[in-house]
Amino acid sequence: MLFDRHLETAIRRYAEDFPVISLVGPRQSGKTTLARKLFKDHSYLSLENLDLRRQAEEDPRGFLNDNPGPVILDEVQRTPGLFSYMQERVDLKGGRAHYVLTGSPQFLLMEKVTQSLAGRVIQFRLFPFTVTELEKRPPDTGIENIFQPKSNVERPSRVHELGRLLLEGFYPPLHDKKRDARKWLENYVLTYVERDVRSLMNVGDLRTFESFLRMCATQSGQLTNIAAIASNVGVSQPTAKRWLSLLETSGIIFLLTPHHENFRKRLVKAPKLYFIDTGLLCTLLSIKTSQELKAHPLYGAIFETFIVSEFYKRVAHLGETPPLYFWRDKAGHEVDLLVDFGSTQLPIEIKSSSTYSSSFQEGLRNWMQLSGALTKRGLVLYNGDQWMGRGAPVSAIPWWCL
Repeated sequence: MLFDRHLETAIRRYAEDFPVISLVGPRQSGKTTLARKLFKDHSYLSLENLDLRRQAEEDPRGFLNDNPGPVILDEVQRTPGLFSYMQERVDLKGGRAHYVLTGSPQFLLMEKVTQSLAGRVIQFRLFPFTVTELEKRPPDTGIENIFQPKSNVERPSRVHELGRLLLEGFYPPLHDKKRDARKWLENYVLTYVERDVRSLMNVGDLRTFESFLRMCATQSGQLTNIAAIASNVGVSQPTAKRWLSLLETSGIIFLLTPHHENFRKRLVKAPKLYFIDTGLLCTLLSIKTSQELKAHPLYGAIFETFIVSEFYKRVAHLGETPPLYFWRDKAGHEVDLLVDFGSTQLPIEIKSSSTYSSSFQEGLRNWMQLSGALTKRGLVLYNGDQWMGRGAPVSAIPWWCL
């Protein structure tokens, strides 16, 4: 079964204006499938092919002469020498999406790309599926639309098996091709560590890096404590910071920064760490069944990871930078998720409980008193069925109503 990707709308909108389109994201997020669907008239070349890669590395001008385009170049981060030669052709020919580049996010951080394709390339980030994509809901029309409660949304069929969904995660092969989730995710970890990490960074001991990855899993949904992670794994803090940056660049995790407004409060400065995919997270935590998941001491953090990641992906699939933050002061007052629309802000409390309690609103009400006119409403998202307080300043709604 094939699912439409909501990022299609943004790519179609901007493809007319740029000669080079880049589509980046974590391994197996569906980049190649989406590129070939959107640009059916382009030829396709994968630089995983050793012969093609060798030609592109040894004779980049000849490679581009043999493949004049328009063309999709897959895994293009493997041949950075091509980029300056692409610039020559783009400047001569221009044209709509003459080159469509897919690969890992690292290649746009390369100095040659920054220098050669600046002003000529537009970047899009594709992540694993969202629930809205799996449920075949219409694409979001804007960031505000994502966070507007929807009373006409039917309860997703997958909510009845939320534990299984969190365990399986959202990588396309698990849903398009019905792969065995546990084995596929275990292999994904091995492939990422053995192949991507080895090629991207000089990591001498891959076992230590895998221990670092598993330690990060225990921190998902929590403040990032580099010192504790480094100490537990047995590496230096600079090494831990460098490895954390690699996980973020690879699309394995993202960091949620604290909001800058202080309202005369002393705030924490460390970001919160979240995994992009709960299936990968559960695999790293060695959680194998729904029963183990629901009884796990980190279940609340896993559920929060799921919700925050869902919003992060939905905003990214609009082609936008997610304006998502959290807020916490030194006294322990906290807002799980803060959406900054510019003129207004929306605080969100996330609860894994299926039973509503009025105590869920305490953090939001504290924040709203501090922020004043900037915040007119707050939301509690929980794992229940009832919509509480319609029209009230703070409403409690099932998470799937957004």
